Amino acid sequence: MKDERKSRPGKIGDALKDYLRSSGLEPRVEQATAIPDWKKLVGAQIAAVTEPISVSASGILFVAVKTSAWMNELSLMEPELLRAINKNKTAGQIKKIRFRLTR
Repeated sequence: MKDERKSRPGKIGDALKDYLRSSGLEPRVEQATAIPDWKKLVGAQIAAVTEPISVSASGILFVAVKTSAWMNELSLMEPELLRAINKNKTAGQIKKIRFRLTR
């Protein structure tokens, strides 16, 4: 007689995590979280004059900046910003931030 155990369905979040890990996409998804989390990561003052645009596969975060003065200041703050962005990341860290002046 066949063993017909009823198994409960797993949580979709767990299945998605397993898929992302096994497919190799986990680091890219982890990198991409910098965009929606930007304001929380850098604070309201910096978020008010910037907008994260995209993240490259090599870990470069592209950020639009409203003024050249802010762009210079943020360039000096890059190591500090990288630490804040990568603080709790296990995979897919941001390696560099490229600031671009918006027009």
